[in-house]
Amino acid sequence: MVQPPRRGLSLLERRLADAHDIDDLRRLARRRVPRPIFDFVDGGAGDESTLRRNEDAFRAVELVPRVLRDVSAIDTSTLLGGVRAALPVILGPVGMTRMAHRHGEIGAARAAARAGIPYVLSTMASTSPERVAEHAPDSERWFQVYLWRDRAASLRLIERARAAGFTTLVLTVDVPVAGSRLRDARNGMTLPPSLTLKSVLQVARHPRWWVDALTLEPLGFAAIETRRAGFVEQSNRILDPSATLDDLDWLRSAWPGRILVKGVLSAEDARAVQARGADGVWLSNHGGRQLENAVAPLAMLPEVRAAVGAEAQVYVDGGVRSGAHIAAAVAAGADAVVIGRPYVYGLMAGGEAGVDRALDLLRQGLVRTMALLGAARLADLMPDMVRLPPRSPAAG
Repeated sequence: MVQPPRRGLSLLERRLADAHDIDDLRRLARRRVPRPIFDFVDGGAGDESTLRRNEDAFRAVELVPRVLRDVSAIDTSTLLGGVRAALPVILGPVGMTRMAHRHGEIGAARAAARAGIPYVLSTMASTSPERVAEHAPDSERWFQVYLWRDRAASLRLIERARAAGFTTLVLTVDVPVAGSRLRDARNGMTLPPSLTLKSVLQVARHPRWWVDALTLEPLGFAAIETRRAGFVEQSNRILDPSATLDDLDWLRSAWPGRILVKGVLSAEDARAVQARGADGVWLSNHGGRQLENAVAPLAMLPEVRAAVGAEAQVYVDGGVRSGAHIAAAVAAGADAVVIGRPYVYGLMAGGEAGVDRALDLLRQGLVRTMALLGAARLADLMPDMVRLPPRSPAAG
């Protein structure tokens, strides 16, 4: 009755194979990196009510299957901005991912390329746009930007991304000022990273992590120059709280490719950015890392879809943890979901191979859910197959 160890697999491969969902990867990640690093990825703003609301919105979804449909072959492919993607999934921008694992942004971009989906590089990345392009040349690369106080510096960064072959610009608009990251404050985290004595003791328990930190290229922002500070201080020094819709006109004049606006949560704002030339709307509350008690993006999806029309591209993030969640979002009106924490859990758990595992779990779950729902293609996922929870009074 006792099964022998699987032959031909390394210890890491066996650990990743034993991760059967994203929560398993999260638990493995928590064991493999120092607590301050895990908290930087895992945490939310303030009391983390928004983070919980995002996850609860997907947990409360009810799916309504259709039966006696031919689901012998499942097609999960779709067009995202005119580019064929194997899944309706995008790897979203996450800053400083080399803190999670030495493979960092390059490992994530390579995994996205193998999965046939886009990868979005963060302005706050620990690897430059040029290096990501060099080491992941086959990836569909998008670049995330903020509106900085220094517009000339913003323009230089945009031009670098364009020269490095990034095809889509993602403008994040939900950080006029930085949210309160209490876990990071309690851990004494700064960016680029430095730690309190208490946190150093946590790091010492993970020798593999700190050996990499000491022997590889120093951790820091690869595309911007700034002094070490806490996240809130760092962000408030760089970001422009006076930005308006007029700045979207400026960005459109500076970037000839596609522009997505990330951080929209209302139908009114979705229509406004669409009217100013945005090629797509990305519903997001920054993964629960900015405004406390914010509405879950999933809850606003039907309303925003109705506002922008059937032809517009609409993406949604926040709380996606399974293939069933992906199917629910697509049925409710999304062209794709964007994930952050799920793939970074994989990165922390096992580097590039961990990202592969996270994406494979999501792919398997989506295929299985579509078959059980009676949907052979993404276009078969219809609004009447999903019942979203009612919006709470706190969410408006």
